[in-house]
Amino acid sequence: MATKSVLRSSTILRSLLRQRPLSRPFLRGFSSSTFIASSPSTPLSHLISPAAAAAAVLFSQRGPYVSRNFSSDSDAYMPDNIVLVKSEEDLNNAFRKAEDESSQVIFYFTAEWCGPCRFLWPSLKGMSKDLSHVTVYKIDIDQEIGPSLSKLNIQAVPTLHFFAKGKRADEIVGADIEKMKRITYRLYG
Repeated sequence: MATKSVLRSSTILRSLLRQRPLSRPFLRGFSSSTFIASSPSTPLSHLISPAAAAAAVLFSQRGPYVSRNFSSDSDAYMPDNIVLVKSEEDLNNAFRKAEDESSQVIFYFTAEWCGPCRFLWPSLKGMSKDLSHVTVYKIDIDQEIGPSLSKLNIQAVPTLHFFAKGKRADEIVGADIEKMKRITYRLYG
């Protein structure tokens, strides 16, 4: 049974490799003949290294340039005080709540492709667990949110807007974790 599945997967992989040239940047210096046997009966282990086999299967399934969500929205635990803003209506409601005198709010403007955003997110998420009375609105600037987002004049990501007592109290542009912690604990801690 196991032999049949290995043979089946090696046949599938061999056909995928024949269809798709291996011109990926990490495979420079290898030709497709390095990986493809002239005989279909040649065992897969003689054709390709395990790492190259895994890469070939991965790229055949979803392509090399598919974006990933590095900001960990899919984590098993997302604190209740973090709200993902997905529409213009959500954003407008969030701003109305932020302008309420009793609300303590952080607006976190981010993008999936942004490296500094991925660096900042775990710290902000951890702080939100400690400060459960502060609502964090996470806004992906690449979402189709509408004209409300353009009115905010966000020039770079990550950008954080801190609201306290119904007014914008502070702003951070960039991934300065120490400054974020200082401002957050000064305003809300």
